Amino acid sequence: MGKAGFGLAVSCAVVSCTIAAILVGRRVKSRRKWNRVVGVLRELEEGCSTSIGRLRQVVDAMAVEMHAGLASEGGSKLKMLLTFVDNLPNGNEKGTYYALDLGGTNFRVLRVQLGGKNSLILGHEVERQPIPEHLMTSTSEDLFDFIASTLEKFVEKEGNGYIVPLDRRRELGFTFSFPVKQTSVSSGILIKWTKGFSIEDMVGKDVAECLQQAISRRGLDMRVVALVNDTVGTLALGHYHDEDTVAAVIIGTGTNACYVERTDAIIKSQGLLTKSGGMVVNMEWGNFWSTHLPRTSYDTDLDADSPNPNDQGFEKMISGMYLGDIVRRVMLRMAEESDIFGDATCRLSEPFILRTPLMAAIHEDESPDLREVSRILQETLELTNVPLKVRKVIVRVCDIVTRRAARLAAAGIVGILKKIGRDGSGGVMSVRTKTGEPSSRMRRTVVAIEGGLYASYSMFREYLSEAVAEILGEEVAPYVVLKILEDGSGIGAALLAASHSSSSVGSVTLL
Repeated sequence: MGKAGFGLAVSCAVVSCTIAAILVGRRVKSRRKWNRVVGVLRELEEGCSTSIGRLRQVVDAMAVEMHAGLASEGGSKLKMLLTFVDNLPNGNEKGTYYALDLGGTNFRVLRVQLGGKNSLILGHEVERQPIPEHLMTSTSEDLFDFIASTLEKFVEKEGNGYIVPLDRRRELGFTFSFPVKQTSVSSGILIKWTKGFSIEDMVGKDVAECLQQAISRRGLDMRVVALVNDTVGTLALGHYHDEDTVAAVIIGTGTNACYVERTDAIIKSQGLLTKSGGMVVNMEWGNFWSTHLPRTSYDTDLDADSPNPNDQGFEKMISGMYLGDIVRRVMLRMAEESDIFGDATCRLSEPFILRTPLMAAIHEDESPDLREVSRILQETLELTNVPLKVRKVIVRVCDIVTRRAARLAAAGIVGILKKIGRDGSGGVMSVRTKTGEPSSRMRRTVVAIEGGLYASYSMFREYLSEAVAEILGEEVAPYVVLKILEDGSGIGAALLAASHSSSSVGSVTLL
């Protein structure tokens, strides 16, 4: 071989080595980037860990905070608000009752016909009405005159199947989903407006009285007998169908819980007398906090960027308003650590662009190539051609965030059961009845659950149920039933009007 041939061979070898080195370098660099993605995922798994030991610590912390909130005002992150509801519906109620549900830019009016123990709900009718935008910043009189006018027209459509005795006024349950300081079962003072409302002359006024005055101005013979929030309405609906229902939880865009407490355990209101010896307490559990909650840097950043930092900490970890954004923040961190999404990551920087229903659809995509995941990434986040292995990582992120949320919600529920002695912590003792049949000291306990996150997201529901059973143990878990309900804020309010009807109950008094 001549010098020229030798030089060419050397040159080819050098080029080949250079190409090989470049390819190896790229692979090494790509592997390093992928390892960083895997590292972010492992860090998330560790940070969101909800071992059974940790969940039991959350259970104990919830029960302790409940005790503190009942002992004194401001003694706990849990407000433990008195609702003055001491008489839950039980299925014996009869007659026609109305409900008004005002919780946002729309309101609903309902009419419910109750047939007593054997017939229960014979029928119900609903009408939805948008609130004109100008009334949201007008006066209390303008707003409630509009609502009363709609209510009057609804009453005029009362058919023959809906019977109200001539000697009795129509009675109404009013669901008002704004911050209120309850003063009786049928009255409460508005603390502040939210959700776009800003009617200054109404702050500090009794909202039920404002509605009652508007009803009277229309000449409508109707009385507001119950002022409630949606969680209490859900408990009422659950108890109406099953008297073993002792608590209710809302798990939707937001979250809250209420339960039936012994009156003598409400220390901050000594002298409180109720006909039943108990009262429904509105926990406002979205504000629960404990150092045992598995908080990550993503939770800390989300909280700092929110309009209410250091507030509603529990809600920000378990409710539908926030889960999708936690996933978005993890994806953004992965994009910053590597180029798994290429250069088109600007939409990942937009807060709340990944809503929780979309996150749920990603999580529950069972197609082999994760087609639904690909579609959502492209249409919502403008991320195209995302490799299958990256899509699988995103599904895993959704799973970690959802599992943590559901298991923490489960711990909260068991915390309530622990507070009222329904968690089996005293043990399950087998005894013999008079007939000689074996029996158990454990009582059947029903928790009513409402809200789109729980009802529509099957993986969330499965994780929650699994965790409740895991915490309670195999002996106690069969005695605790979780029931999905719908429309506590509507039908539930009408049922509370029935159970607190002037013809059936006395009032709660404070000595």
